[in-house]
Amino acid sequence: MKKLFTKVVVAVAGFSSVLMAQQDPQFTQFMHSKLIYNPGYAGTSNAICANVLYRKQWVNFPGAPSTGLLSADMRVIPSLGVGINFMNDAIGADKTNFFRVAAAYNKEMMGGTLGAGIDVGILQKSINNDWIAPEPGKADSYIPGYTATSGGTANPGLNKVTYDLGFGLYFHIPGKMYVGLSSTHLPAQTLKGGDKITFEMARHYYVIGGYTFPINPRNDVSANVKVKSDAATTQLDVNLTYEYDKFIWLGVSYRMEDAIAPMLGARLLKDKSLKIGYSYDLPMSKIKGHTSGTHEIMLGYCMVKKAPKPTVHGNVRFLE
Repeated sequence: MKKLFTKVVVAVAGFSSVLMAQQDPQFTQFMHSKLIYNPGYAGTSNAICANVLYRKQWVNFPGAPSTGLLSADMRVIPSLGVGINFMNDAIGADKTNFFRVAAAYNKEMMGGTLGAGIDVGILQKSINNDWIAPEPGKADSYIPGYTATSGGTANPGLNKVTYDLGFGLYFHIPGKMYVGLSSTHLPAQTLKGGDKITFEMARHYYVIGGYTFPINPRNDVSANVKVKSDAATTQLDVNLTYEYDKFIWLGVSYRMEDAIAPMLGARLLKDKSLKIGYSYDLPMSKIKGHTSGTHEIMLGYCMVKKAPKPTVHGNVRFLE
């Protein structure tokens, strides 16, 4: 299987020419970590929030994707929200690190908050053969990291650091709805490693949205959707979640032609400021015969800013 997967990775990536595809990693629990897709989200919750997500895709499949994310945001003044994203993503020989700082203008309107934001940061991309070596006796100079010890021309692979930019608009009404439109990797840069490998960072576009339908004061049903596109391929995620008493939730998501994913989670602590969630992707594509599925864990914490209590002074003259 490892030999087969090595050949598949090399063939699909096209290391001899140009590497292009939807490069941003996916998250099933996207509704709990919106900042990674849209910098306009920063500060719109009017709370200090942090989220951690870890996704292990296609368990038991060699070289399968694994992704870790740390995201945090807050409103620093009434009209300005800030946030940070750090993400590590690896699939086979391809490894990517993102670090982005977001800033968004927040405006209260129509019973909700509109955020218009940008994020700026660095992107580090490496592609080499330190994951699985070529088969003995079949060294291939087109595989990144090839050192020419067995003849042929050396291929140093790719290891580049560059800047990254994104933009987004986000609007939400607390407890009712949200919608966002954004784009990542606006520079759409071309990264080169030696003479044999070129990586084109594709510009990605996102539409996210959700609406909550209150059944009664203790029961809600929410629908969520995410559309991701690089102008060549498009991916659609739809989700339906039931939540009881703002405490525990159960849901299911469908990713077009890819997977169906049940999920569950709960809000903990007295003020329900801590939340934990888990989802499990059941593959529906041809890869389902080679993996037991995908695990994703989410942990989040939000500290709501409390309004200052008004100061009251008595006046003895009027016996107040």
